[in-house]
Amino acid sequence: MTATAKDIRVAPISSSDANAVVQRVHYSGTYVRNSQLHLGVFIDGRLEGAMQFGPSLDKRKILGLVAGTVWNGFLELNRMAFGDRLPRNSESRALAVAFRMIRKQYPHIEWIVSFADAAQCGDGTIYRAAGFVLTGIKKNNSIWQAPDGGQTTTRFVATDTRAPKRGRLLVDASVKKGKHILETGGASMRPFVEAGWTPLPGFQMRYIKFLNPDARARLTVPILPFEQIAAMGAGMYRGKARVKQAMAAPTAQRRGSADPHAPSSDEGADGEIAR
Repeated sequence: MTATAKDIRVAPISSSDANAVVQRVHYSGTYVRNSQLHLGVFIDGRLEGAMQFGPSLDKRKILGLVAGTVWNGFLELNRMAFGDRLPRNSESRALAVAFRMIRKQYPHIEWIVSFADAAQCGDGTIYRAAGFVLTGIKKNNSIWQAPDGGQTTTRFVATDTRAPKRGRLLVDASVKKGKHILETGGASMRPFVEAGWTPLPGFQMRYIKFLNPDARARLTVPILPFEQIAAMGAGMYRGKARVKQAMAAPTAQRRGSADPHAPSSDEGADGEIAR
């Protein structure tokens, strides 16, 4: 008998187990280090997916999206990574179970924010199916690509002067460019721009799910119609742009994003539509 989404089991797991799943399945191959709540998705007793929730990196800016939210009153869905063995519609089912668990165990959590990466993955089909509202669309300025079209990095990493990866990326760029790239020592994109790095074409979307219906009335930004994604040419499905398609009935999205993970706001710490 073929398994269905009703056959999956969602349960808390360790951060190490969740990180391993995300590294194996998520298109970015990276997990978010400040995730605090890790939920595994099981089928036939095997761990095949993971959802990671935690605080946004710049909570002050995200907090203001819903007036009156206390400091620990919201979470970000940092990563959502599902393996191919999970049945169709597992993402929506798992999110529904996760939200029930959060409501019961953490009643002070009023809403969940997450970001869809329509520069590399998808425009948030799963979020729309799970009852999220769309609150932002902006051109990508968070994920940057090397001039040879190979490596990618995030604005967060590129401006983190403490990150070893930043230094390695600049050394690689200097070698390929054939000249020394000036390292300013500051949290600036300037060295990467000088080396020829450019933002990936595409968009980033911000979605919010209200666990407390009363919080919706306190939203400080407009709710955008899903049709605006197509109108702006921002649609993407399974890593491929979709041209002016209507945002109709949600279907399965590419697996291995928070959408299922788009980049996390740790990769767009200015509070804009990022990750």
